Amino acid sequence: MLAGMSSPILTRRELLRGGAVLLGLPFVPSFGPRHRPRPARFRADPFALGVASGDPRHDGVVLWTRLCPQPLAPDGGMAAEAVEVGWELATDDGMRQVVAKGTVAALPELAHAVHVELDGLAPERHYWYRFRAGDAVSPIGRTRTFPVPAAMPARLRFAFASCQHWEQGLYTAYADMARQDPDFVVHLGDYIYEYAGTDGLVRKHIGGKLTELADYRLRHAQYRSDPLLHGMHAQCPWFVTWDDHEVENNYADAASERAGVSPEAFLRQRAAAYRAYYEAMPLRRASLPQGPAMRLYRQASFGRLAELFVLDTRQYRTDQPNGDGRRPLNAAARDPRNTLLGSEQKRWLWERLAASPATWNVLAQQVIMGLLSYPPPKAKAGEPEDPARRYSMDQWPGYAHERAELLRFLAERKIANPIVLTGDVHANFVLDLRVDDAVASEPIVATEFVGTSISSGGDGSDAAKELAALQPHNPGLRHLDRHRGYVLCEVDAQEWRSDYRIVDVVTRPGGTTTCAASFTVRAGRPGVVA
Repeated sequence: MLAGMSSPILTRRELLRGGAVLLGLPFVPSFGPRHRPRPARFRADPFALGVASGDPRHDGVVLWTRLCPQPLAPDGGMAAEAVEVGWELATDDGMRQVVAKGTVAALPELAHAVHVELDGLAPERHYWYRFRAGDAVSPIGRTRTFPVPAAMPARLRFAFASCQHWEQGLYTAYADMARQDPDFVVHLGDYIYEYAGTDGLVRKHIGGKLTELADYRLRHAQYRSDPLLHGMHAQCPWFVTWDDHEVENNYADAASERAGVSPEAFLRQRAAAYRAYYEAMPLRRASLPQGPAMRLYRQASFGRLAELFVLDTRQYRTDQPNGDGRRPLNAAARDPRNTLLGSEQKRWLWERLAASPATWNVLAQQVIMGLLSYPPPKAKAGEPEDPARRYSMDQWPGYAHERAELLRFLAERKIANPIVLTGDVHANFVLDLRVDDAVASEPIVATEFVGTSISSGGDGSDAAKELAALQPHNPGLRHLDRHRGYVLCEVDAQEWRSDYRIVDVVTRPGGTTTCAASFTVRAGRPGVVA
């Protein structure tokens, strides 16, 4: 029992308040003599995980790297001491016109990851950057700043992706994404998967099921060691958010999907996962986790052309109704107490949407918002048929009251041109959203572009028959296929276009990426253009 506690069981409130100390995680200290960094020598390249940038603004960006000379070894092959890391920012790709530089301590408490948060930069321009540690020099990365908030840029071009299971496929889509040269990337979650290694797949996870900080760190390092992934990180800034597999499949707040795991034990696991996620991503200091709490929802303005709202639909949600899975849209699914966003994030989103001056308002989030219905399962022998159609309880239909509130708010407040970006389901969907999607006569409020996985699920397939079967019961469903890939979006003041770029094979090298379909929304006219 910890000193001063009357019970060995910690409540969720106590865990959230106590942070890393109560959870037994390494404390992140202020810089001081005990952590005075030392010059380092390395037997292998300490920049094996590459470099990255993220969360760009009109006047700044975050630069990231992690010293990890042995990505598949415990602690990345680093000793438990601080290391001095130098950084440089230049206006040319040869790093001759250096405009800023400095040093930072790579601390063992943060797995020797560094986050350099820059401001005072010129708007709407590219910069190049690199790091040094001892006699080692990192690859050169490229980043960019956004236009000033009052500007109306001519266009925006970005990509979004999700779900990159290491074992189930190669990251071929990132090679094509790099050739498309987007302004930035949005990753919508399932950046890693927490499962134990499995034999006989494309490649194999190291270790067992993730529960401890060291395990999550090693898994992030294994994923980031992929050259296509860290190469795409080096090409442009990313916005990242998580879904479930960064911690555990289908978790909800303090609820594990595993039977018998207490909220206290799961919050300890969640704290470890959140710490490892922060260490692995180009995030601002505002996202540094406090135990099992981490502020990940945030906003970014691409001038007045687009406002990006990056959401977190996992950390604050209530448990899935009806025991999860596909279930009827019953009273439990419509319970007004159910929430995906949580009260604080919901209030923040409503306020920011209402104040947005942008032409396009973009919700970057994790799970399908459309009320997508599926046929009931066949009844077992001797059981009566249940005609009720099924909806995913892990997605917005399981939180139908809050979903209706959001769509109604977008409609009644006349939020300009709402677009929803979604991952999670390893398939491409296009959905026109209504307050009640089952009623075709209701006005369309927004369009949802659901992107498939990078690799999760292995080689994909056509879904023309499935689409034909679902469309009569889902009037907003415009597209469905189950290939791997990502979505490339091109936006100007008049039009939004989403190109669905699919890969023919990810289970072996040599896959080819093509644009399978494109969909357009015109400003001021909700819904996909026929």
